[in-house]
Amino acid sequence: MLTDASVVPADLPLTLAEAGAGRPVLILHGGGGPATVAGLAQHLSRIAHTVTPVHPGWDGTHRPAWLTGIDDLALVYLHALRERELSDVLVVGSSLGGWTAAEMAVRDSEGRITGLVLIDAVGVEVESEPITDFFALDPRGVAEHSWHDSDRYYLDPADVPSEELARRRTNMATMRVLAGDPYMHNRELLRRLGHIQAPALLLWGESDRIVTPAYGAAYADAFGNGRLEVIPEAGHLPQIEQPEATFALIDAHLRRTSNSGRTRAPAHVTAVMDRPRTRH
Repeated sequence: MLTDASVVPADLPLTLAEAGAGRPVLILHGGGGPATVAGLAQHLSRIAHTVTPVHPGWDGTHRPAWLTGIDDLALVYLHALRERELSDVLVVGSSLGGWTAAEMAVRDSEGRITGLVLIDAVGVEVESEPITDFFALDPRGVAEHSWHDSDRYYLDPADVPSEELARRRTNMATMRVLAGDPYMHNRELLRRLGHIQAPALLLWGESDRIVTPAYGAAYADAFGNGRLEVIPEAGHLPQIEQPEATFALIDAHLRRTSNSGRTRAPAHVTAVMDRPRTRH
């Protein structure tokens, strides 16, 4: 387990894609993997400098033995922001990625993060609104809990290629390691959120049954500067079911929270970072 973002071991080569120019936006996927934020990353790359990692252990990437919790992941990404000299960063996280974003903000002693967007995030304990046990659901149950239009997005496992099923099983195994015990939350996080002054926008699908809008409301209320927006006709992944409404809210938050007086990275650094590429 890590305790300091300045001492990330060298055995963690991050896989990430960068594109666009402008304010840095770190985009963190949830348990479903990078594909769940691909459309969002493509959209934001038109107006910002996007950095979109694959969490270690997802999609065949390496997860070192010491990376065993979301707090470790948060410190890894804070280290990545420091290494790339990025400031005035908007962190956008979906589900598990939203939890990671919140843990990053709690630990951001350098003030690099100036805005947060949490999309149907897990990560806190709300006694009146327990998080659905995703691991206990069958494929039909996953669809019914995750989507507003479950019939449209349900995939019969019999119709899924064996390679894709194997990828999903590996991703779920990694998620169990990072977030299985305690299940999908940090018992201390809710009380710590009040110390975060970076404006936090929490976007919630009205039909989410993994974490309900009431859970989202309690999450938003715990931030020092939090706001909840509920998106109609969407479930756990509104960026997929209702992209136009979701993107519009994120775009507005990107503009609203920008620190126009930030210190920019040196020109030669910016020129390198702005080239679209994938790093391994």
